[in-house]
Formats: sequence, structure tokens, C-alpha cells
Amino acid sequence: MFRYSLRRMVLLLVTLWLLTLLIFALNYWYPGDPLTNMTGIKFSDTLAYQQALVARGFDGSLVSQYFSFMAHLLQGDWGASMVTEQPVFAEIKPLLGATLELGLLAMLLAIVLGIPLGVYAAIQQRGKLDRLIMGLSLSAYSIPVFWLAQLFILLFAVKLGWSPISGQIDPLYAIDINTGSILIDIWLSDTDYRMAAFTDALNHLWVPVIVLSIMPLTMLIRIMRNAVLDVLQQNFIKAARARGLSDSTIMFRHTLPNAMQPVVRQLGLQFSVLMTNIIITEVIFNWPGLGSWLVKSIYERDFPVIQGGLLVLASIILLVNVMVDLVHAWRYPHIRKEIDAK
Repeated sequence: MFRYSLRRMVLLLVTLWLLTLLIFALNYWYPGDPLTNMTGIKFSDTLAYQQALVARGFDGSLVSQYFSFMAHLLQGDWGASMVTEQPVFAEIKPLLGATLELGLLAMLLAIVLGIPLGVYAAIQQRGKLDRLIMGLSLSAYSIPVFWLAQLFILLFAVKLGWSPISGQIDPLYAIDINTGSILIDIWLSDTDYRMAAFTDALNHLWVPVIVLSIMPLTMLIRIMRNAVLDVLQQNFIKAARARGLSDSTIMFRHTLPNAMQPVVRQLGLQFSVLMTNIIITEVIFNWPGLGSWLVKSIYERDFPVIQGGLLVLASIILLVNVMVDLVHAWRYPHIRKEIDAK
């Protein structure tokens, strides 16, 4: 396990290093001055520009510029927004909390619903409920996220009035933003109307969470169903039935632990898909997260913000995928033995 973990961590570090090379190269690919693209300091601000020119190593070679860029990156100096003139690193913290709150709740919902529905569909193979579950999952997977989000807004917000159209919480509650996660910020606040604010936040949250969870949910249903059907055909399951074990014992002690292997392996990929869709979801629901912040910066050509947003989102996806690989290898030792044997 140590050898496998070391290999995965080395691969993670190399990938992150390549990511920093890409982010650094973007400063020269964007139109305009590379130093301005990197720091947000405009040429008209002569004194600050000259100071940044020396601090960022632009008076030296391209290699020295990259090392200076990495030094500032590790120190949390990611430049300033060209629009707000605020440090990019300081703006990221609350936005990251809002994005993680939405993404993790959606992924949790997909896992909690997807795995039992996949198992139930496998048990009812070729039955009416199996065809219903698989038909609905295939149909839901085929609907684009941006269209599904607007359908949900039209149904639950406009027609039924069960939820607000957009936003994170009603501004009248005036909750101080600390972590960016509205539920955590409400819990940490000392307001007298904490429960009312918590209810209002949940009311704003449940529709985008459902919309965002649809695609990983449908995939987990299909993966779990196929995995259970495959395990049920194995010889050790037939041997368990021959020994007279009950169906529930066979399912919970033998089938599910083995069927979870392909599901765990796919969790990293499904999270990556979810983080891609979260950008669209945040824009449609006006959710104050990294996705909507990144799209807004693209429209405004705010290059330091674009680089910071891309770096954070890509790093999150890489870290989650490595964590899933480590958990998968720890839970199923034969997987890492197969990899080490190659």
C-alpha cells in the first residue's frame, strides 16, 4: 500500500506541476501585457508596475519568471482582480466554500440514492420497476444540465412556488460570510433568527443540489445494477446458495461488498463530471461560487481571476481522484497488486 500511495502522490505532484506550467503560460497566451495578466497591475500605475516587474522576475529570463511565479503562488500572492482590484486569493475562500457545499451535497445525494436504486433494479431484473428505473435514469442522463435546471426553476419556483428562483439566502437575514458555506456560516452565527435563516438557506439549496446530482445519480444506478448482476453470476454466490444461506445474507455479506468495487472506482470520474456541471449550475441559479465567478471573469477578461479559478477547480478534481484511488486500493488489495505487477 505504501508503494502504491507513493506512486499516486508522485503522479499528483507531477500533474500539479504541469498545471502550474499551463497557468504560467496563459499569461503569455492572453492578449496584452504578461505582467498585467499575471498580477492585475496595469501599466498606467507606473510605480506599482515597476515594483511588480522586479518582484516577479520580469527583468530576467523566462525560467526566473516561472520560479518567481511559483514563489508568489505558494505564498498566496495570486495577483489582483482587474475589475475589483482585490487580491484573487482572498476572494477565493468564500467562493470555494459555496462551491464545495453545493458539490458535496449533490454527490452525497447521488450516492445515497444511486446505490440502493441500482441494487433494487438488479434484484428486479427485467421487471417493471427495473425497466422504469433504468428508463428514467437514461432519460435524465440525456437531458443537458442547463435545460434541466431551467425546467426545475419553471416547475418548482415559478409554477409551484416551492423554492426561490436563485441565490443562496434571502439578503434580509444578513448572515456574515466566513467559510462561504451558507449552512456552516448560519450555524456559526449568533443571530436570533438562526433556524429561520437555516430553513431559508435549505429552501434555496435543494433545487440546485437535485439538478447537479442527476447526472452522477443516473450513472451510479447503471454501474451498481450491472455490478450486482455480474457478482450474482459468480461461482462463490452459487456456492453460498448451495450452502443454504439466506438471500439477505448473500446480498449484504457477499454481493454488495464485491459489487461496490466498480462503483468506488467510478466515484472520482463522476465527481469530475459534477465539478464540470457545477459551473453551469451556479450561473443559472446565481450561486456565489467558483463557477459563476469564473464565468463572470471570462466575460470581463479578468485574467488573474481566470487563472486562479482554473487552478483551484483543477486541483480539487485531481485531489479527489487521487483520494478515491487510494481508498479503492486500500479497500480492494488485489487492485494494487495487479497494478504493481505491471
